[in-house]
Amino acid sequence: MNTEEAREALHVSLPMQAFRASLPYLLVLGLIALAAYWLIDPAPPKKMVISISKEDGNYQAYASLYAALLQTEGITLEIRESEGPRQSLDELSQEDSGVDLALVPGGMAGAQSSVGMVSLGSLYYEPLWIFYKGRQKIEHLSQLKGLRVGAGRPDSGTRLLTQLILDAAGVNGRNATLYEIGEDDSKEALRHGVADVIFLSGVPDSPLIREVALMPGANLVDLQDAEALSRQFNFLHERVLPQSALSLQANLPPQRTRLLAPAVTLVAREALHPALAYLLLKVLTRVHGGAGMLNQEHEFPSHKDSDFELSSQAAYFFQSGPPFLDRYLPFWAATFVSRVLIILLPLLALAIPLSRVIPALYTWLIKSRIHKLYGELRFLELQLRNTPPPVDFARFRNELDAIENKVNRLRLPVAFSSHLYELRSHVGLVRARIESW
Repeated sequence: MNTEEAREALHVSLPMQAFRASLPYLLVLGLIALAAYWLIDPAPPKKMVISISKEDGNYQAYASLYAALLQTEGITLEIRESEGPRQSLDELSQEDSGVDLALVPGGMAGAQSSVGMVSLGSLYYEPLWIFYKGRQKIEHLSQLKGLRVGAGRPDSGTRLLTQLILDAAGVNGRNATLYEIGEDDSKEALRHGVADVIFLSGVPDSPLIREVALMPGANLVDLQDAEALSRQFNFLHERVLPQSALSLQANLPPQRTRLLAPAVTLVAREALHPALAYLLLKVLTRVHGGAGMLNQEHEFPSHKDSDFELSSQAAYFFQSGPPFLDRYLPFWAATFVSRVLIILLPLLALAIPLSRVIPALYTWLIKSRIHKLYGELRFLELQLRNTPPPVDFARFRNELDAIENKVNRLRLPVAFSSHLYELRSHVGLVRARIESW
């Protein structure tokens, strides 16, 4: 190889030498980044399970709408039916149930059952509708004494709320006949005169509510107790239904009517992945953010009731809107970028000390190979100096040749070439000393 070829080979090897010098540093950072990506902020699951009361058609309709919107973002929402809100909360509280979310009306949480669960916000008002037949106008719950009352299916949200307000009004099984029947059965009981009064739950545009309102002889109670009950139970809200809200053609109701309504809440496990919480909040805003018969535009989702502690993601969302990345990127892209940023920021802080420690360690490892040969050369020189005559110079020459061969086979980065040349010159000095003796 001539001089020009050797010089060209040297220049070609410089990038490779630089890469090899930085390779340990890059490998350490890469391993740390990989471990952090999978362990520090794990990817959100692709599936969630929501528990809803099987008799409530509103819950089924809304849950199906959530599922359709989540599916566009690659998330599957499985709908699981329960006997009522209490069972939904029980399943949500059990680690092995697989339930991540539950739709429940306000007032369903107890001091113990709310542990490990958080609210993603109140979604809409679900009024308690009280229909009756008869000539006597009913405006107060106390007037239900002595009547036959369809109070809702056992363990249903309607039954739990009905029992609560009837107990407050002093109406019970001793002074009234309470039928624990479902909503469809209650409708038929009122139609055929088996019940005098029935309690139903649902939104104003519910087909069941409209059907009962249009039933001949059926009247909707304008509840004068609504304000008092809403003050006694802070999860209940007094709402005013506009005249003709249920039917413009039939003018139903014929006047403004006071209703009592809890707000339906989406409850989640406290351990729900933050990215999924923000995605759900965006979906809830799309579904429930508009104006309704009983609420203003942008009134929902919000934190109206204090049954459950509001999740940190919901608190941030209601105050500031969705996170910056979620406003402009699809869910999968926003999740990926946010995870990368979570890793990069501490990694940059770690890179500064590593950029000093690892190059120093690398330099020490390279020089240790040179120092080992220096040690062998030094030991040979001491033997030569301390060996009494006659000296076996042939043996020392063979040992020196072996050391020189090791030096010649040593491959070092270009940055350490000066150390190699110094070692070779020292080998030459020892050889000259042997020859001079």
